[in-house]
Amino acid sequence: MTYDLLNPLVPLPQGIFQIPAAPNLENRSDSDWIQLSLVIPTYNEAKNIQELIKVLSDLLDGVIPGDYELIVVDDDSPDYTWKLAQELTVEYPQLQVMRREKEKGLATAVVRGWQMARGEILGVIDADLQHPPKVLAQLWQKIQQGADLAVASRHINGGGVSEWNLGRRILSRGAQMLGLMVLPEVLGKLSDPMSGYFLLRRSSIIERAMNPIGYKILIEVVARGRIHSSAEVGYVFQERQEGESKVIWKQYLEYIGHLLRLRLFLWAKGRFIRFVLVGLTGVLVDMGIFYLLSDPSTLGWSLTRSKIIAAELAMINNFFWNDLWTFRDISRQQTGMSPRFKRLLKFNVICLGGLILNVLFLNFVFHVLGLNRYLANLIAIAAVTFWNFWFNCKFSWRVTDKGK
Repeated sequence: MTYDLLNPLVPLPQGIFQIPAAPNLENRSDSDWIQLSLVIPTYNEAKNIQELIKVLSDLLDGVIPGDYELIVVDDDSPDYTWKLAQELTVEYPQLQVMRREKEKGLATAVVRGWQMARGEILGVIDADLQHPPKVLAQLWQKIQQGADLAVASRHINGGGVSEWNLGRRILSRGAQMLGLMVLPEVLGKLSDPMSGYFLLRRSSIIERAMNPIGYKILIEVVARGRIHSSAEVGYVFQERQEGESKVIWKQYLEYIGHLLRLRLFLWAKGRFIRFVLVGLTGVLVDMGIFYLLSDPSTLGWSLTRSKIIAAELAMINNFFWNDLWTFRDISRQQTGMSPRFKRLLKFNVICLGGLILNVLFLNFVFHVLGLNRYLANLIAIAAVTFWNFWFNCKFSWRVTDKGK
């Protein structure tokens, strides 16, 4: 082996997981921009890496000859995948290799590769040959037709899984359904949001701080990126021929943690802030009516009856402001009195559940804990805010209802 002909290992980026508009190429011998950078995250893939690099190189040489790079990002594999990949750079000069000795995880490996990539288009493919390389040409075509994101999907025409047993199918679909419940506005955009095989424009994610967990990088990209248009290509997920699967229960737990983290991020970013601000106007309505009805110096009605009337008027107030502002992008595509009335009914049913919790909590805090009635009411309102927002996102103003 002529080691002086090897491409040197790509330096590992440091700091936050953020894709720059122009990568730091000071330590790279090849500093020109290219069309495509395809990242291949690896761990113990020595038996597959050589065949994969050959197949990908042959395919891309026919599509965009000399205008691409393959970036292997290896997590210091005990089987020396990184070393074998580096040796292949003699035959495949477009191949770059990064070795990570401290950081671990597929999703972060992908982002680190993208940080040092030279491509206007970024992509990822698994190293185990379960993602058919020939589909890459179809993904590339979708990008050339204008898509910001092109995803290989198992769940559209032409897609599927080869020999998965029933248990694995249930786990996969269950994970997707859980994701739809927690992040409907993100996972509802794609038929296969769990896919790890896709291409996207660098401009869609530059300077967006990424915070991935585990191995589902696509969810992170869609949630945090600027994806204006997407396309899908069907593919059949292949059975692994060499090596061992790395899917373990820990990764399912990481997936759940990732969903919750993105949920909080999106709430803080947009709708939830507006929902809370609208809710504050509802608090004023609720507290004012509650005072007029329940205070001994006014009507002096019972606590529960006063609360129910005040809450219903506050809910009507909140619905109209949410419809006009918080969820305006959806409500504008569901015009007419009938759709609005349906949304109002759904909003009331959901908030009724919150109201029941609110009344129970109010009575507990006031009668059992002995707090001031107005402080108790304020605490009860705050306690059910998350309930109301979560379920209204899923049912009252659903992304999938657009245009209906």
